[in-house]
Amino acid sequence: INNDQWLHALKNSFIIGICATLLATTLGTVAALGLSRAELPYKGLIMGLLLSPMIVPLIITAAAMFFFYSAPFGISEIALAKTYLGVILAHAALGTPFVVITVTATLVGFDRNLIRASNNMGADNVTTFFKVIMPLILPGVISGALFAFVTSFDEVVVVLFMAGFEQRTIPRQMWSGIREQISPTILAVATLLVLISTILLATMEILRRRSDRLRGIKN
Repeated sequence: INNDQWLHALKNSFIIGICATLLATTLGTVAALGLSRAELPYKGLIMGLLLSPMIVPLIITAAAMFFFYSAPFGISEIALAKTYLGVILAHAALGTPFVVITVTATLVGFDRNLIRASNNMGADNVTTFFKVIMPLILPGVISGALFAFVTSFDEVVVVLFMAGFEQRTIPRQMWSGIREQISPTILAVATLLVLISTILLATMEILRRRSDRLRGIKN
């Protein structure tokens, strides 16, 4: 608690994890909704591209991200490597596939007659999405968000490439601590990470059961 470096790393882990989760959840949900449409062309190719961060070895992904973000980016011509934005975008790219998978699984068996009924009753697309679609896919969205947060919170390889000293996270701090000296702080933080992961897994199981009940599936 009294170590400034550990507190700074903990703050960074939550800031980067939450921002990356929000971005990954938004992009993954929109992508899953698009992939659920039967008329979408090249659906298999798009799905393969979205899931590629889960398939490509992480060390290759991290090195590619580092070289990509090290180049001048956008109008400002500022490289995104060693910045908070760069780390957030990298973690969002890693978390998006989990959101796509969970939301896509939730959309299996989704009755599109509900959307037609909502439109026939005068609701626009925005109202239909928030009043009809979102309540039914919300368990999958939250589960995907939890997966994305855990992925960001526990990730160390990409952080080794992308983050500078100011963007150091808890896993990066633990890695440095193990290399320099074995400290009881590392064991205490590792225990807390295991507890957090256990709580999130239990939450995801509860959400899965709730999603099954909403769709009329008996456990």
